[in-house]
Amino acid sequence: AAGGVRLWVRTEPFLEGLLPSPPPSRLGPHYLRKTAAYARARASDGCFPLLPWPRWRHVACGKLRLCGGQAWLYFQLYRSLLPPEPRSSLAWAEAEAACASEEELERERSKAGSPVPSRRGSPPPRLPAVLPFLLFLYIQQLHKVSLRRSLVGEEWPNPRSKAPSLAGNNKNWNDQEHLAFVLSHLPDLLELLLEPEQLSASSHSTPSSLVSYEAVCALGFLIEGTVNKSGRVCPLQELALLQPCHSHNGYSEASRTFLFSKLESWLRSCLTTNPFGMTACLRAGKKLAWAQQVGGTTRRAKIACNSPVVPGVLPMVIMSQVYKQTLAKSSDTLLGAHVRIHRCNESFIYLLSVTIEKCRSSTVVLGPVQGCVHVQACDSLRLLVVCHRLSLSATTACTFHVLTPTQPLILSGNRAVSLAPFHTHYPMLEDHMAQVGLATLPNYWDRPVLVCGDSGDAAAFRLLPPSDFYTFVIPFEMEGDTTETPGGLPQAYQRVLRQREQKVQLWQRAVKEAALTKDQRKKFQMLVENKFYEWLVETGNKQQLDSLVPPAAGSQQAAG
Repeated sequence: AAGGVRLWVRTEPFLEGLLPSPPPSRLGPHYLRKTAAYARARASDGCFPLLPWPRWRHVACGKLRLCGGQAWLYFQLYRSLLPPEPRSSLAWAEAEAACASEEELERERSKAGSPVPSRRGSPPPRLPAVLPFLLFLYIQQLHKVSLRRSLVGEEWPNPRSKAPSLAGNNKNWNDQEHLAFVLSHLPDLLELLLEPEQLSASSHSTPSSLVSYEAVCALGFLIEGTVNKSGRVCPLQELALLQPCHSHNGYSEASRTFLFSKLESWLRSCLTTNPFGMTACLRAGKKLAWAQQVGGTTRRAKIACNSPVVPGVLPMVIMSQVYKQTLAKSSDTLLGAHVRIHRCNESFIYLLSVTIEKCRSSTVVLGPVQGCVHVQACDSLRLLVVCHRLSLSATTACTFHVLTPTQPLILSGNRAVSLAPFHTHYPMLEDHMAQVGLATLPNYWDRPVLVCGDSGDAAAFRLLPPSDFYTFVIPFEMEGDTTETPGGLPQAYQRVLRQREQKVQLWQRAVKEAALTKDQRKKFQMLVENKFYEWLVETGNKQQLDSLVPPAAGSQQAAG
């Protein structure tokens, strides 16, 4: 590579920042270049270099023809990519939960999305910087549907198409797709960052166009790298300023600019596959040993992590082909990690520390997730999670018990989705929620957003009827103070549980008042136990209970 530099495309913007659905038509290069020019021209009005929410709402709704909900969604998604600030997240949750109307909520959003803190003592708001925000909007094109490709390939749209490998068709995870996209669109990405005087009349670069140092800093949102295999990950701008690279990327110390054509050529020559991405994790990642793994078969299971070889980079954990097993993990390995659960069948997975793809007839329990949980192409999955955001794509007959401060996103291809309140706990749950900035309010589990047209069918989702609602117990022990579901349950669901408890009490009283003899009590107990065993077998719960044996050694380890 030129100057001894190796560059790669960062995982986080694509993995955490992309909506896995085609973007609105006006988020293409032409209108984004217009947006860039508009923001720069109105810098005196507060549109540049930072973009407050009221200004972005005006641009998005007035110029890009997005609805208010879409504008806020992209604003939120970008802010979730900024360095995490749990204190700021909790302060915003408190303010949002106190809003009694949409008008009041919009006023609070405007305060939170302005350069001035909304109230004394609040942390300063995190505002999008215009240039990286434009790059964030541009890369949404990764999921743009190619009509030409559909004509020469498989049927379109095809949200449930089968993939030949673990990489599959999940573009958010596929680092090869990320690299190909950036290389293919590199001129557009660079032109988006150019100052107006560096553009031609048609808003394109010229042979003499210069790229500012600030623009290269913004491009660092997508690209990072290292030099001479030093093992240290560096931001793009630091590498671009290295003296041996100047002749390759056209950097001028006098003007602190880069020649457009040379910079593009240098980037192309240095860009390679992400050494910390999914491909590298599968090829060279360390196989994980799980604290609790009993029952089932491990012949096909693949569980790998790249954390031992990633200095200062968020770890990646990939679980694939877990079949008829119960797995549990709560440790530093999962802290802040990107987790992918892929092709798991008839299993029970407890991750107390996430993309869930092509899993069937399984139960997945997640601890608090600071970012987004994506669920794609799953059948008969039950998911219990506290997360910042939940998105669903091409799922069938799945049930989601959720506590989330944002509206769940229902994308294309979903059928018979059931949404229900989060209904379990473990001793460290509230401590873990505080660590990642998640509160009990607001909780929008029952207010999903239908993002794609084919999800507009009323059959795409339902709220789980209270009559079908049952509590869930996490079958492991650990230290901690949480003894009940954080935030409690909605009244309708709590009422059903109370009625069931009353029926149990009436049954126990009836048995007690029956005055059975010792022999009768013994026969009656055997009858009840036999019926209970039949129910365990019929419902499939016997498999989970069997996989938890022996509980003594494993249950305590699961907390470590």
